[in-house]
This record gives sequence, structure tokens and C-alpha cells, in this order.
Amino acid sequence: MGELDGRVAIVTGAGRGLGRAHALLLAAEGACVVVNDVDRAVDGSGPPDPMPGGQRLDDAPGQAVVSERRRSADRVVEEIRAAGGKAIASTVDVADWSAGEQLVAEAVDTFGDLHVVVNNAGVLRDRALVNMSEEDFDVVLDVDLKGHVVPTRFAAAYWRSQVKAGRTVHASVVNTVSTSGLVGNPGQSHYGAAKAGVAAFTLICAQELAHYGVRVNAISPAARTRMTDTSPGLAKLFAPPGEPGMFDRWDPANVSPLVVYLASKRCEVTGRVLAVQGGTIQLFEPWTLGATVETAGRWSIDEIAEVLPGLAG
Repeated sequence: MGELDGRVAIVTGAGRGLGRAHALLLAAEGACVVVNDVDRAVDGSGPPDPMPGGQRLDDAPGQAVVSERRRSADRVVEEIRAAGGKAIASTVDVADWSAGEQLVAEAVDTFGDLHVVVNNAGVLRDRALVNMSEEDFDVVLDVDLKGHVVPTRFAAAYWRSQVKAGRTVHASVVNTVSTSGLVGNPGQSHYGAAKAGVAAFTLICAQELAHYGVRVNAISPAARTRMTDTSPGLAKLFAPPGEPGMFDRWDPANVSPLVVYLASKRCEVTGRVLAVQGGTIQLFEPWTLGATVETAGRWSIDEIAEVLPGLAG
């Protein structure tokens, strides 16, 4: 028996990297999976650049070289089916409102229900604020924030309709955030703003959707992906270990067991943001009020100037 037997899951950005690892493990644990990917480069433009011979940069070591015209979502579906699982490919744009509705409909029409949405799709354009174009900002916010909102919105509407029809819902949304949005990272103000928005979106949706039987959580993964491969200094840091048999702490597959658990009926956790890397899982604490200063009436500017440096550290 698999952890997710009988459950139907959508995974966005599932053609490679973390999304692929999630889709494969979800299917291995019994879920029927909608593998969604639009096949764009890491910055959101055009298709990914193929390597010589048709192999793409995202192909796992040992994976067969395939035609560069093959869609990544199709390849993951073939992997799932070859292992005995059930999956279909989807290439709709998760940042498009009508396409998000179509994505949910595809899952329900094909597999008869929907229980899990894993919002993983994302793009990255490292830019200092003074060098950022409007296009840079719009592309990143569209995919990294709106691309979470749209599938969740239509999945939530479906689950609400099920509750109104008298059915019991045990559903789960797993969002993807980043330390860029939680603790900050220079050169990623737009990306960080999007990911901070996803964290807030997660907390609010957990509150709004609880009475429909929907849990909403987010993960902040650290793993080897196309994004780390294109970030200065990270490609070497995140490289596989040189010694055979050593634990590969940056393998994307390390993240997926947490996703499966969060997607399962066994999990009761909701409204949480969890960092995951290698064999480590950590809970992010939400914004909390800290040190306090008070006065009996309205503060004067001089009084604030005297106490605020000590308060802010």
C-alpha cells in the first residue's frame, strides 16, 4: 500500500529538478499525477537550452538522451508509467487564470477527483534593483507568485463545491518558498518579494480553507536545480559528492518525502513553512513581535531618535 493510494495530485514545474522528483515519488506512493510544465528556460524565456545530442541540462545522470523537441512533462509521465504509475502531461501556463481552471479540470476529468496541489513552478532572474526592468519584475511575479495563486484558487473552488455537495474533503496544498523571501538575498528583490508573498498566501489560505478540509503548507527547499546551476558560486557548492556512496545532501529527491507526507491524509499539519535540505527539516517561525518600548502618550521625534537604535539593535 502506498502513502497516497487513491489520491490525485497536480505538480507544477514538474518536468525537471524538484518538481520531477516530487512527481515521481507521489506516483510511486500511489497518486495519480498531473505533470505540469511549460518547458521554459530558468529565467522564464523560451525553451530550455539543449545539450549536444539533444540532452537537456536537466536530464539526470544516466538518463537516456532524448530529442530536444520532446516535452519535459511527457518524459516524466513516461518515467511514471514505466514504473507502473498513472500520470498525464499538462503544458498550460499556471500564471494564466483560465489555464489554471483548465489544469484543475484536466485532473478531475481524467482521474475523477483532485486531492493535492504541489505548486513548484518558478523562474529566476537575478537583478540588482537599479538594473531591474519592468519585464524582469513582471515575469518573476507572474510565475513565482501568481503561478501559486491561480492553481490554488481553482482547486479551492473545486473542493468547496465538493463540500457543498455533501462530500468529505481531505485535501492538501504544498507551496514553494525561498529563503530569499524569508531572510532576504541581494539581487533578488523581485524574487524574494514573490516568495514572501507565497509564504503569506500559505498562512492565509490555511486559515480560509480549513473548514473545507484543506490543509495548506509551504516548503523552502535547498537542492541542486537549474536555479542553483545558474547562480554564481552555487553550482560548485551544490555539486554531487565526489566519493561513491556518500550522501548527496543536495539531491532534489531528498525534499520529496516531506512533500508526500504533507500531501497525505495522515498529515494534520497546516499553515506552516518548513525548510528542508538533505536530511534536515526546520520550522520557520512567522513574523513575531519582539522587543518593545512604550511611552504614556504620543512619541516625540527626539524620543524616538533616542530609543529606536537600541530597540532595532
